[in-house]
Amino acid sequence: MAEQNPGGPGPVVPGEHLYADDPIEINAGAARLELDVVNTGDRPVQVGSHVHFPQANTALAFDRAAAHGHRLDIPAGTAVRFEPGLAQRVSLIPLRGSREVYGISLDAPGPLDIPPPPGWSASTERGILDGDL
Repeated sequence: MAEQNPGGPGPVVPGEHLYADDPIEINAGAARLELDVVNTGDRPVQVGSHVHFPQANTALAFDRAAAHGHRLDIPAGTAVRFEPGLAQRVSLIPLRGSREVYGISLDAPGPLDIPPPPGWSASTERGILDGDL
């Protein structure tokens, strides 16, 4: 006996895609921040959907302080590609959930809502580009 399709008439077809009648808005209600980003490197850089954006590749030049606590405003599992030498405007949204970030780099590990100690920045020491574009 075939399983019934909860999204419509007829049996479930393996691998079938079922779409809602209306578009789904991702990150509904989230505050958005737009930043200009330039890839100063000589290779393309991709940043995934849930990366704490200030900790992205060091060849990307943008206002990292403004991006603190944010990720790209794109669907989960996708990425944005930054081509060498090109400027690109991105939309960021606040990270949700526990708002704790560990790994990737040494900047502000742990809770995002607790600022790092004054004057401490591993980014500056490692030459990560930070600036208004």
